[in-house]
Amino acid sequence: MPTKFEERIYAKLRKVPKGRVTTYGELAKAVGSKGYRAVGQAMHKNPYAPKVPCHRVVNSDGSIGGFSSGVKNKIKLLKKEGIDIKSNRIIYFKKKLYKF
Repeated sequence: MPTKFEERIYAKLRKVPKGRVTTYGELAKAVGSKGYRAVGQAMHKNPYAPKVPCHRVVNSDGSIGGFSSGVKNKIKLLKKEGIDIKSNRIIYFKKKLYKF
């Protein structure tokens, strides 16, 4: 069962539209926390996928980061949504970044 913190993170993440990404840090900031690592743990435990699109959360430098079912699957999902990736980094990252 998700914690209150995780539920707040999932609620924010539902707002990130297809074709856009956000970062662990942006999600943490959006709920008034500095715990970007805790956000990563919430993504790993996400019981609501794909309705809560944890594949849209990436590292602050535009690199892909981890994914519970593997980085290749994360890349596949992002590409399906129109996000271009080269060498495990999002092309035009700043244009694709969603901030709350």
